[in-house]
Amino acid sequence: MQMTNNPRFLAVQALAKIKAGAYSNLQLNNVINDHQLKPADVNLLTTIVYGVIQHRLTLAFYLKPFIKNPQKVQPWVRELLYTALFQELYLDRIPKRAIFNETIEIAKQNGHEGIRKFVTGVLHQMDRSGLPEIDTIEDPVEKLEVKYSVPRWLIEKLQEQRGEAKTLAILKKINQAANQSIRVNPKQIAVADAITKLQEEGYDVRTSEVASDALVVSGRSANQSELFKNGQITIQDESAMLPAESMMLSETMQVLDACAAPGGKTTQIAAYLNAERGGKVTALDIHDHKVNLIMQNAKRLHVESAVDAIKLDARKVSDQFDDEQFDRILVDAPCSGLGLIRRKPEIRYEKTLTDSEHLQQIQLKILQAVAPKVKKAGILVYSTCTILNEENQAVVDQFLDNHPDFKSVKIQTKLNLKQDRESDYLEIFPDDYDSDGFFISGFQRLS
Repeated sequence: MQMTNNPRFLAVQALAKIKAGAYSNLQLNNVINDHQLKPADVNLLTTIVYGVIQHRLTLAFYLKPFIKNPQKVQPWVRELLYTALFQELYLDRIPKRAIFNETIEIAKQNGHEGIRKFVTGVLHQMDRSGLPEIDTIEDPVEKLEVKYSVPRWLIEKLQEQRGEAKTLAILKKINQAANQSIRVNPKQIAVADAITKLQEEGYDVRTSEVASDALVVSGRSANQSELFKNGQITIQDESAMLPAESMMLSETMQVLDACAAPGGKTTQIAAYLNAERGGKVTALDIHDHKVNLIMQNAKRLHVESAVDAIKLDARKVSDQFDDEQFDRILVDAPCSGLGLIRRKPEIRYEKTLTDSEHLQQIQLKILQAVAPKVKKAGILVYSTCTILNEENQAVVDQFLDNHPDFKSVKIQTKLNLKQDRESDYLEIFPDDYDSDGFFISGFQRLS
């Protein structure tokens, strides 16, 4: 069997590299770009890789009784067995015989005779004995940990902060495939016209209930659309559009996007501005290549005249900008990213509570640095793509405690999300609207 373009073999290779520290999306892109695969094989490869990552703790629970010496199992062999289990449990169109045959063949081609025998033995023993039952786990948190493949610390923290019912709703959602959403570029095309053209190209399209310029599309990748190539749309999650949408921008404003790469929110802000009338968004990042990426995205979307991208650490804005220089500032802060688990499933295993506590200090330092740069009566918007209080409400509380010259303002969105909430800040959870988890808060400088 030729393995070089076999999607199951490529999935095993990719999973081993991801387990060793590679980013899932980048690793998958590399594999797809390096091999000439049919669309069906790309789909199978992607499904297996993301599926194994999403269900890793569940698959480990099922496999454990059949591995006598786990420390002796090579990492790629473990990933191979996970791919077999995932296909059997979660993909209903592939016959068990085909899964077993291909798994054993991969073991034979990629290893030695001992590995082939070991893999064959494990598969057949699982088939004869059946898999252990998750419902036999007595500890309720451990049961959730195994069932939804989410680390115990995160489940306990969510239960503490959100309650058991909300935690369960979030857990049920995060292993479902994320929607593909796009933002229509209003500088180039109206939303209604974008819908018509996308449908003519064969996409299924529905309007978003989250963001006013958002559409949810399916059928094929949005970057294959002529509208994407022409800069009339860009790929962005619905929730990620809310920080810029909530900034109450007008076309002549001076705006600072303090943590800007890759530029999704920068270009969204720029679409509200009129460069000829002096409107400008200054976008910061600490890496040269990311500053270049921001400008590339701005040029593709035809808003580069309103964008100025600069290499600068947001904590050092005083080196370059005057106090009270900006009408609006956006701090879309570095965060744990736990609201993005559906798109980046490995995040759940990599992050710890200590990470959130460390990031909180970075977030506060950025807010501390940029706060003097807001004009009086201007607005500073703080957002994250996480769902933990440590990086959200706790940061808001500390910022306001330390800055009596700012007051909290209620976040408003064009589609009036959660208008009946008691808080000024807006929290979006993955189960709320089937979008990414996000947090947005606003502070107005007192005049």
